[in-house]
Amino acid sequence: MAYVVRYGRMRLLGECTGSPGEEFARGQRVVIRSDRGLELGEVLCPATDRTTQFLERQAAQEILRVAAEADFEQEKDLPALEKSAFSTCRDLIAKRRMQMELVDVEILHGRERVIFYYLAEKRVDFRELVKDLARVLRTRIEMRQIGVRDEAKLLADYGDCGKPVCCNTHLTAMPPVSMKMAKLQKTTLDPAKISGRCGRLKCCLRYEYDSYRELEKELPPVGARVGTAKGRGRIMAQDILAQKLIVEYDDGRRIIIGRDDVLDVEPPRGRPPRSSSSSRGEGNGRSDPESIFDDGSSDIGDD
Repeated sequence: MAYVVRYGRMRLLGECTGSPGEEFARGQRVVIRSDRGLELGEVLCPATDRTTQFLERQAAQEILRVAAEADFEQEKDLPALEKSAFSTCRDLIAKRRMQMELVDVEILHGRERVIFYYLAEKRVDFRELVKDLARVLRTRIEMRQIGVRDEAKLLADYGDCGKPVCCNTHLTAMPPVSMKMAKLQKTTLDPAKISGRCGRLKCCLRYEYDSYRELEKELPPVGARVGTAKGRGRIMAQDILAQKLIVEYDDGRRIIIGRDDVLDVEPPRGRPPRSSSSSRGEGNGRSDPESIFDDGSSDIGDD
């Protein structure tokens, strides 16, 4: 039977096959042989057709056994070894004056491979560095270039919300995030407040974006003229979550109305008119970031 197992410093996910007739519980620590070597992992769930759709295609991996006390004792020695390997690599980088920043090091459970994670703006020729490291550490060396978001995944602890950062807990892939998502959700556009530990826009801005887009389709677009029981006016702003609209009537009044108060819609720029019932499924994807529903801090453009 196959299981989804999480392993490695980067919290990789892989499908691992166990011995026939052997079953493993969720959360159980196991020793696996991955394409990288021998390492400890954590069983997440049985592998199904649905779960494998979310996994990257990998070489065959297997669960060797349930982790024993000897395996955990062996793991306790790794931090000291990794600290020594990190210092060695950092000194060699400085000696060769290489344009790269060492971020972290990972030694596999079986000690057959040492992985160095580094940042670099350009491509780095580290062939001589690898030879020096292999000579000193007497094992296989792997140099892996990462980005700033991966750096946060390795080193960051807690986010502004007070919880462990998402990239180091449940996220396995970094979702694309843009300033447009922050604008649509009417959050502050101060980069210092919507940036994560990596310095990029927070991943959590992506979580509710699709829901906001769907709810936005339920509302007539900003700029459209609408008819209500109190007369005709133009939509000045939307409150997407509350499903409210600010309408400026022809006599200058501005009133907050609900979505169901709209009787008919005359879209801006000559678009075909539609009733309020049909408008609930045909939004144009626009919102006004400078509406009075906003916090007034919309002075930053999209990414």
